[in-house]
Amino acid sequence: MEDPDFAVHLTGVGERGIEVGIEVVKAVRAVTGASPWRSRQLVDGAPVGLVAEAALERAVAAAARLRAAGAGAEIRCGWCRRTLPADDAPVDPGPCASVYWPTAHCRANALTVCDCGWCAEHGPTSLTRPRAGGTL
Repeated sequence: MEDPDFAVHLTGVGERGIEVGIEVVKAVRAVTGASPWRSRQLVDGAPVGLVAEAALERAVAAAARLRAAGAGAEIRCGWCRRTLPADDAPVDPGPCASVYWPTAHCRANALTVCDCGWCAEHGPTSLTRPRAGGTL
């Protein structure tokens, strides 16, 4: 089964103190690999997408780094376009737009049970079991 991709969006910098601005530029540079000049442009152009088509773990790490620097960051599922909450709260279990798997298998979803043929035959997959924080 193919995993969805996730995107990280810089939503803002909040209080634009000089220290916060420098830390956010450094975080953007670390996340994107862009030059300091280009990183500053991205920060000034917020809201802007920084990372596209990334695995969930990479997207979570990038958003955490941005938030630690004082920036606002969102993680969006590439298939269902829903935004994952920053506090690891479950996402609304609405339908996923994926053509590859049932809604319960969407990594951006909060469902922990599935009635698809695969799960009925083989049991829940790692995608339908909750992660340590209680979400998928």
